[in-house]
Amino acid sequence: MSDSVLKQLADVIDSRKGGDAAESYVARLLALGEDAILKKIGEEATEAVLAAKDGERERIVSETADLWFHCMVMLSHYGLRPENVLDELSRRAGTSGIEEHALRKAIARGL
Repeated sequence: MSDSVLKQLADVIDSRKGGDAAESYVARLLALGEDAILKKIGEEATEAVLAAKDGERERIVSETADLWFHCMVMLSHYGLRPENVLDELSRRAGTSGIEEHALRKAIARGL
């Protein structure tokens, strides 16, 4: 997926902030706030996992798209953009996942 698609979708999501909740699912979800957004992400993550467990490729893609979409709504809620996530992934590129995890643990412990 091109980062321009993510940017375009983020622009649409951002434009729905404060919109008519009766006309826009995104406006309604954003108006409901943090708990509703995070609950929806949990539901979509579960559906993605179940699709993967069933090995249904088309459903895996569809449920992952739903999960990513709702994560983008969450990012918008917190004033973040997909570019922030892409920048973090770029920063991690070439770094061992094991080393990255150990570094994050050390930072969390204040070492």
